[in-house]
Amino acid sequence: MRQGRVSKAQRRAHTELLPVYGVPFSTIPLDLDRLFGRAAPRILEIGFGMGETTATIAREHPENDYLGIEVHTPGVGSLLKRIADLRLENVRIIQHDAVEVVEHMIAPAALAGVHVFFPDPWPKKRHHKRRLIQPEFVALLASRMKPGACVHTCTDWEEYAERMLEVLSGEPALRNTASGYANRPEARPETKFERRGLALGHRVWDLVFRKV
Repeated sequence: MRQGRVSKAQRRAHTELLPVYGVPFSTIPLDLDRLFGRAAPRILEIGFGMGETTATIAREHPENDYLGIEVHTPGVGSLLKRIADLRLENVRIIQHDAVEVVEHMIAPAALAGVHVFFPDPWPKKRHHKRRLIQPEFVALLASRMKPGACVHTCTDWEEYAERMLEVLSGEPALRNTASGYANRPEARPETKFERRGLALGHRVWDLVFRKV
């Protein structure tokens, strides 16, 4: 797992709140109705970073449940603190590898949506094989999505955006909702990092594909 500096507040939240809002990795599919205590649309948030976007979306859409995956302890601690501060009841966290979680813990056709915002671009060519958006993983994601569910991903690396468009377009179970790249949906809030980049003239490419 990637680790970085963990603040005291993040460490305390990780220690005290992960047992409350965290879900241990398992090779058995989750009973999502039991996990959240209700029946509702379920959105998978892969690689939520420091949790700013996930917490904002969950607060603005209490009708949905959000299952976040992140391996980075500072980010997990940060989102846990946000969950507690905002008193969010519709977010749960799994701190584990996303591919293994989707493969083992998510049942077929369980998801109403998938968010993969700013995945690690692994810019060096020799590291491209480490990128998350690969044909095999996209096919796995599509199998876990309900018909009509959308996978929404975005990046600020143009070359990765081109590759993601190619990979998503190549998945037979998915259809692009736009002609190429999508406009940023209002449902995806801008992050502080993104706003700084846009102010410097950087671009962000959004892709939204629907399960047929």
